Amino acid sequence: MTKVAVVILNFNGKNFLQQFLPSILNYSKEAEIIVADNGSTDGSADFVKNEFPQVRLIGLSENKGFCGGYNTVLKQIQATYYVLLNSDVEVTPNWLEPVIDLMDSDITIAAAQPKILSYRAKNKFEYAGAGGGQIDTLGYPFCRGRLFDSIEEDHGQYNDTVKIFWASGACLFVRVDRFHEMHGLDEDFFAHMEEIDLCWKLTRAGHKIFYQGKSTVYHVGGGTLSASNPRKTYLNFRNGLSLLLKHQRISSLVWKFPLRVLLDWAAALHFLFTGSGIHAKAVIIAHLSFLRRFKHEIKKRALVASQIKNFGTNGAYQGLIVFDYFMLGRKSSRDLNFRNPR
Repeated sequence: MTKVAVVILNFNGKNFLQQFLPSILNYSKEAEIIVADNGSTDGSADFVKNEFPQVRLIGLSENKGFCGGYNTVLKQIQATYYVLLNSDVEVTPNWLEPVIDLMDSDITIAAAQPKILSYRAKNKFEYAGAGGGQIDTLGYPFCRGRLFDSIEEDHGQYNDTVKIFWASGACLFVRVDRFHEMHGLDEDFFAHMEEIDLCWKLTRAGHKIFYQGKSTVYHVGGGTLSASNPRKTYLNFRNGLSLLLKHQRISSLVWKFPLRVLLDWAAALHFLFTGSGIHAKAVIIAHLSFLRRFKHEIKKRALVASQIKNFGTNGAYQGLIVFDYFMLGRKSSRDLNFRNPR
């Protein structure tokens, strides 16, 4: 059994594997490198088999999505730590050691992430993870270094080691035993926000999520679904409602859920009036999809609640990020008030 298994879930990402696998192999000498091919049709599996025989290849017959793909493959891998790494990520020298050393030093740290910068603009943070994931009182996720579309340049302001609320699925370090205790990723999410759901369950179970600014990776982003793809909008808004319903107390949901729905509709109107009607439609379809499976969502909430009694949101931002950003003009996470986390 290896200590660290770096697992790259690939779907038609042959070009990314060709570009980034060499540096992953070069800078991850102590880890086992595994490519999990999620039913690709671009020859990815044969490419890895022929060009990188030192990489373990696990093939799936169909695309099971981010969640289903990882859940299926990780059951076949024995390790102490998984590193779930997107195929469109460039790693750097010494990227593994600081995060693993941090997790080794504190058994209560269940998951962590490095600093995630943009591959296309290496002086800026990357949208998916940046300087560590946070969440507000309505379940809207954001990051240190990225609020909505306001992305900060990296000046070392997040070179720290701090507790966060969620770690990015683009480069997610997680203890193997904790991952399986949480029954892996929620496959209903398919992709997007599944790592937030996992981290929220871990937090509720009394574990910690950390950011390690001493490690850096560069993420291309949008390798599977670009921000302009309405499918991504659909998944984000549908999964956002699922996330809120699953993890909030009934007493909180009474007011938080209707307000969240209203703000989502406001976002749909914003899309519509700014010429992005296809994304407005995606928001409405997401809400209708959530309503159709409402009974199923309630059952999932009850199942998680039976396993994890705590509904605490320790470390979550107690303000409204939409209000702070659009009404108060707070464009940086450093402008937010985290004085009273619960």
